[in-house]
Amino acid sequence: MIAQLPLLWLLVAFFAAGAAVVFSSIRATRLADIIADRTRMGEAMAGGIILGAATSLAGVVVSTDAALGGDASFAFSNAVGGIAAQTLFLAIADTLHKNANLEHAAAEPANLFQAVMLIILLSMPLTAIAGPDIAYFGVHPISIVLFLTYLYGVKKSSNVAEDPMWTAVKTSDTREDEPEDGDEPQKSAWKPIRAFIILVAIMGAGGYVISQVGGSLIDRFGLASSLVGSLITAVVTSLPEFVTTLVAVRRGALQLAVGGIIGGNTFDTLFLVLSDIAYRDGSIYHAIGTTDLYWLSTGILMTAVLLGGLILRQRQGPGRIGVESVAMMVIYGTAVVLQVRGG
Repeated sequence: MIAQLPLLWLLVAFFAAGAAVVFSSIRATRLADIIADRTRMGEAMAGGIILGAATSLAGVVVSTDAALGGDASFAFSNAVGGIAAQTLFLAIADTLHKNANLEHAAAEPANLFQAVMLIILLSMPLTAIAGPDIAYFGVHPISIVLFLTYLYGVKKSSNVAEDPMWTAVKTSDTREDEPEDGDEPQKSAWKPIRAFIILVAIMGAGGYVISQVGGSLIDRFGLASSLVGSLITAVVTSLPEFVTTLVAVRRGALQLAVGGIIGGNTFDTLFLVLSDIAYRDGSIYHAIGTTDLYWLSTGILMTAVLLGGLILRQRQGPGRIGVESVAMMVIYGTAVVLQVRGG
């Protein structure tokens, strides 16, 4: 129904859905921080699991809906393109955090572990793509392995957060994860949780509208699915992560900012699992093109650079932006140029 609208109304629906997702995410960031304090979960875990999953919901809907429609490239590129875009957002946030390099100030073992898990999860589709074209009931076995690995990673991330085997060296620029005044743990978390669930529902509805509009643009203008998926719907559905990152940095919740991006990206790998299940013409990993594979490789490379920055913890680079942030901007910019020229 949405796809049949005139172009003007189609664009209005697209921007309205994007705005609804973004504004819901702003409020969700505040609630996630409160929930983290009142449940003693901690900012890194709240960012990685609660906030990361919630702000990724719109993207889940886009990829799943595209896979149901038989467009494997759209579904796949929306997932991996979003991961690359969201990693870029941390580099942008680094330019806005003036006190020190963001990766230095937000030192947290849980974020390091989640970054390692993300590289592992993103590497799994590569093994499927390089391997034989097999599928059982339309689902490639690697999707099941990826899902189980994600669950294992979430459990181990919680263990790292609760009982770390090592701690980062504290400096004058390290930002501690401490409850804010008025958010004491003894207060009930149920009220902010209920409000958070409502915002998640709004984000999901917005994601459906964005998916329908994106599919319509592909059909009407003959655009490449990988182009629309990686640079239009992926970026728009990733705007919540961008907004929540900036809001979290402004609030001084640096672990929440970094954890939200890395944890959100880890959750985004499940887009591929759901897309493989929804895609009924066999394994989705063998129905994509080389451009989609390039965005997957870009996501792995940017995550590896980010992990290196979190370990190196450069205190102050040129203009107090870390070298890893500059590298991530260059990698993403190169990917965009190649995508536009090729698609």
